[in-house]
Amino acid sequence: MPGSWRLWATVLAVCLSAGTALAQDMIVFPAKNQSNDQMEQDKFACYSWAKEQSGFDPMAPPTATSAPPPKEAPKGGVVKGAARGALVGVAVGAIAGDAGKGAAIGAASGGLIGGMRRNDQRRQEAANQQQWEQDQARQSSQKRSTYNRAFAACMEGKGYTVK
Repeated sequence: MPGSWRLWATVLAVCLSAGTALAQDMIVFPAKNQSNDQMEQDKFACYSWAKEQSGFDPMAPPTATSAPPPKEAPKGGVVKGAARGALVGVAVGAIAGDAGKGAAIGAASGGLIGGMRRNDQRRQEAANQQQWEQDQARQSSQKRSTYNRAFAACMEGKGYTVK
């Protein structure tokens, strides 16, 4: 369940950060002296029509259009790198005549390289997550824009001025 909570939190954050397009409300003016009751009926009819035409419901909670990028199994790491480096160092050190010194050098360099690999993996995962979030925001903004155009066209067709 913690993974799905993170997904919903991310989707909500993405949609909230999508910019003014999501928060934008249209202003509808009854250009032909329509009553408030008539305007509300027309707004609902146009909301339903625009939702059907665009596939976007501005009243529904935001949803992701694709799953977030998967997390890979951890690669590298200081401990793993040090262990591998020590094994290689023992072999090289044994050939050179000092297995202990070779193991120490191998462990130090292996730990450094392993830590760097893990940090690279974390940076790549963060970049993938950020790209996914930007894609979700862009798609949501595009759908909202399509909905807004459909709603405005419907209301204008019923004799309203929409801004």
